[in-house]
Amino acid sequence: MSRPEDTLPPDLFYNDSESRKYTTSSRIQHIQSNMTHRALSLLSLTHPSLILDIGCGSGLSGEILSSPDPDTPGGPHIWIGMDISASMLAVALEKEVEGDLFLADAGQGVPFRPGTFDAAISISAVQWLCNAETSDESPAGRLSRFFAGLYGSLRRGGRAVCQFYPKNDEQKKMISSAAVRAGFGAGLLEDDPGTKSAKTYLVLTVGGGQLDGDITGVVSGIEGVDVIDSRRKHREKGRREVKGGKAWIMRKKEQMERKGKVVKANSKYTGRKRNIAF
Repeated sequence: MSRPEDTLPPDLFYNDSESRKYTTSSRIQHIQSNMTHRALSLLSLTHPSLILDIGCGSGLSGEILSSPDPDTPGGPHIWIGMDISASMLAVALEKEVEGDLFLADAGQGVPFRPGTFDAAISISAVQWLCNAETSDESPAGRLSRFFAGLYGSLRRGGRAVCQFYPKNDEQKKMISSAAVRAGFGAGLLEDDPGTKSAKTYLVLTVGGGQLDGDITGVVSGIEGVDVIDSRRKHREKGRREVKGGKAWIMRKKEQMERKGKVVKANSKYTGRKRNIAF
């Protein structure tokens, strides 16, 4: 069975008929509700916040964000939705959802003032950015514009959770790498891995406060998350051994000592006493 994003662009795929079918499906409603609640738990909000819903569709997630239900962490929240499908937004307007709606292509950026939002969510939308609609576009360019715009729209210390369905590991890496290049601290979390119901969540932080870009600070209990932190990569890169350098020499000498070989005396540059193994 082909994936929807491989058939048509989202604004064409979600026409009037498909938008209504999607919105009224009890199965879709159930899945959307579960994923939205999961995204909210990963945001870990403690008070009502202004949230951007990217790919808001007909407002299924937005209805949960603005709900006074005690199962909505920190809520009820105020939300603004953006989507590329006019048909989806038309259905949302008919339902009289509480959020403000904008018709916009996330692949061209996030058209809001810097620092507008406390948080953002995106449910089942980001994978659509991996398909270029014209020869002048590229998945890398669309992802870059999206994450750069999202980063700018969030306040310092803000958080975002993007649930998406990666086609393969390469696409998963492409998406997460684009977020890191935009400046986010990022981590990938997968629920029910290896099953048909597997869900991938990209959890993002904008530097500030105690988080400082480290995704393990976002939610307790996800220490096993695959951390992708651009600053950590730079630190590790700076610690790599250089052939002929001090760290490289010390490691080679230790290997020789373990093998019982005689090693030369250490100079002031290695900072060790003469050590001869017999």
